[in-house]
Amino acid sequence: MSTTSKEVTTTLKEEIHQKEQQQAINKAFDETKNNIKRATDEARKDIPQYTQIVNEYQEETIQAARQMADNYLESQREIINSLQSALVPQIETADRAVTSNWTSPRNMNEHYARLVSAFADNTIAVTKLVNNAMFANLEAFKTSVQTARDNVKEFSRIGVNSAKAWEHASRDSTTTTTTRTTFSQ
Repeated sequence: MSTTSKEVTTTLKEEIHQKEQQQAINKAFDETKNNIKRATDEARKDIPQYTQIVNEYQEETIQAARQMADNYLESQREIINSLQSALVPQIETADRAVTSNWTSPRNMNEHYARLVSAFADNTIAVTKLVNNAMFANLEAFKTSVQTARDNVKEFSRIGVNSAKAWEHASRDSTTTTTTRTTFSQ
């Protein structure tokens, strides 16, 4: 066999080997891509469950705030009614003899009832604030995931461009070396 035919045979074997390696790499990447798709599809199936959990949490929080406010108001109503029925007549009689009407137990009870109502309103407002903060955090997380996705895409593009530039430079170098070797002989 001549030197040229050995070189051609060697070059063909190298090309076949290179194509086999490239096919193996492509197959590995395709399998990885399919595995990622399967994993994301499975994760996507869990979204309704997570949504339901968040909704249930919010419902429970709102219901608990309402029950706390209702229980507190009811207990205050019972305390005030008990005190009024027992003490109001005696206190009002003494109060009329000494002071004006603004310190009457009825007026004080009305002020106290307004205070209790404000407490209940504040409890509900705080619950709304907590839920709004939770949604803001979820929105911020969504934005960070989008940014990470965009950044990974850009890094991948940079990697591909660098690999192509390296491949092009390598081919140019090989072509130049082969041409010089051919002209030298």
